[in-house]
Amino acid sequence: MDVKPLVRRLYQEPLSGDEIERQSYATIDREAPAHGFSPGEWEVVRRMIHAGADFSLIDQVRFSPDALSHALRALKAGRPIYTDSNMIRAGISVERLKRVCPTYEESSIHCYVAHREVREEAHGASLPRALFAVRKARPILDGGLILFGNSPVGLLELNRLIMEEGLRPSLVVGMPAGFIHVVESKEELMRLPVPWIVLRGRRGGSPLAVAVLHALCTLAAADRSGAEVNAEEGAEG
Repeated sequence: MDVKPLVRRLYQEPLSGDEIERQSYATIDREAPAHGFSPGEWEVVRRMIHAGADFSLIDQVRFSPDALSHALRALKAGRPIYTDSNMIRAGISVERLKRVCPTYEESSIHCYVAHREVREEAHGASLPRALFAVRKARPILDGGLILFGNSPVGLLELNRLIMEEGLRPSLVVGMPAGFIHVVESKEELMRLPVPWIVLRGRRGGSPLAVAVLHALCTLAAADRSGAEVNAEEGAEG
């Protein structure tokens, strides 16, 4: 067989993972259609595009006016993070979080969907576990960062807590994927008085929710570094 494996080209002209990522983002910036996102919003959207290799996401991502400011403040304060799936929890980089706030640990990221009492309540009520997982997380949700990439029913229950119990998260990432309760859960969230980032329609998923949080970490770390530089310059002056 005369055909050589394509990876041999990479052996001859090595590219590190960091360089591949840099070239990927350069490609996204070059090929992206015109959009109206602010620079901070674009950091989030381009990372979502990178996660899904899908430029059509641009048309469906929405931000509440206060989403970025509240999210960055919460990250820099080390606020708890709640996720609706263990896939999201496993995908979040604690190292990235620590660059923003050194107090972050793995234990700062919460997911209760697999807890025994949650399973038992869900079985008894014939309702999805995600609903009872949100109820179990209630004590950490005020002021927290909440990521939905899997369960629209969990998002519906969160919306109820916001509407009926005055819950006020720092940010809700509403990106569950599917066909039942998905669209309406996102549309309801966008009518509520809390900061949110939403991917409208049926699409979503855990990788996109993780991508959003990682992009926010990048913004928060840069913001924190800039603030520290300004503080040092002020002290020297």
